[in-house]
Amino acid sequence: MIREGQAPPAAAVGSGAPPAGTATGEAGQARPRRGVSMADVARLAGVSSQTVSRVSNGHPSVVAGTRERVLRAMKQLGYRPNSAARALRSGRFRTIGVILFTLSTTGNVRTLEAIAVSAAEKGYAITLQPVAVPTQTGVHGAFTRLGELAVDGIIVIMEVNLLDAATITLPPHVQVVVVDSDAGDRYSVVDTDQVGGAHLAVRHLLDLGHSTVWHLAGPEGSFAAQRREQAWRDALARDWRAAPPVVRGDWSAESGYRAGLELAGREDCTAVFAANDQMALGLLRALRERGRRVPQDVSVVGFDDIPEAASFAPPLTTVHQDFAEVGRRCVDGVLREIGGAEVPPGAVLVPTRLVERSSTAPARRR
Repeated sequence: MIREGQAPPAAAVGSGAPPAGTATGEAGQARPRRGVSMADVARLAGVSSQTVSRVSNGHPSVVAGTRERVLRAMKQLGYRPNSAARALRSGRFRTIGVILFTLSTTGNVRTLEAIAVSAAEKGYAITLQPVAVPTQTGVHGAFTRLGELAVDGIIVIMEVNLLDAATITLPPHVQVVVVDSDAGDRYSVVDTDQVGGAHLAVRHLLDLGHSTVWHLAGPEGSFAAQRREQAWRDALARDWRAAPPVVRGDWSAESGYRAGLELAGREDCTAVFAANDQMALGLLRALRERGRRVPQDVSVVGFDDIPEAASFAPPLTTVHQDFAEVGRRCVDGVLREIGGAEVPPGAVLVPTRLVERSSTAPARRR
């Protein structure tokens, strides 16, 4: 008999004997007979099944020597803990579902990356559920599929508003955090301070002496584009400046290029606030091709501060978004809800900051 905490005989662990759960075939080779159980591991390691369970769950009460012996037995037998059974016991699946409408934008990709990293640091996996068309049916279908995959909570990244926000009703009794959405006070929302960032961009250009600021806006259906455009209007109105006609893109560099060809022909355009860095990149190319120098003739500010912004020609002045912090706060928020904490609805805003580079300069006197 082997007492728990005592090493088993030398032949038990690491010996040449076939492990439990196998049968010997031709030439003495072991062949699978049945799945390896927790009891098999306990028998080989000379401990109780309860101790094996504690090691599987990372319980700190197991002494180091015993833990090492159990892990060695697991490896020798090829034992894998049953996560489904563990979830039934604990009521937790340690998985967070993520619903999003597109992976074509920089913001969504970087936010998703930050969510995955933050979740992994806290011992959670993520299950991604794209929604091809953001309709009521599509959203509810995504929730249904995630429910079948057994997730503890859900993070929804609503990039595009193709419906009235009031028509999207998320299922009750589901722990939900929404990113970049006009969800009002119905859900917990994590978002970049879009308004504050746009004000920083406009204020910077006005302080450089430009009489007004043109705006290269994002698509009309985007919440972020709407907030940045309205903040641009408000910032100009606060300074008693006229708002020029909006030039609209679709977040892509190509749309920024097309808009830039239009703006390059306007001599009264000396400052542009682009709603994201990709459109600013296309704008810079169009201005250069049409002989408008940046920043001598036209100053340009972007939004996002993508890693490549510092390598634009010229390096781009832009509003920095902390996508990593947005991802961390999303995961923290949904985990608090999963843990039973009272998380009040409403928006948590992650601050922005202006990064000044070479694409802006004082306005030339006429």
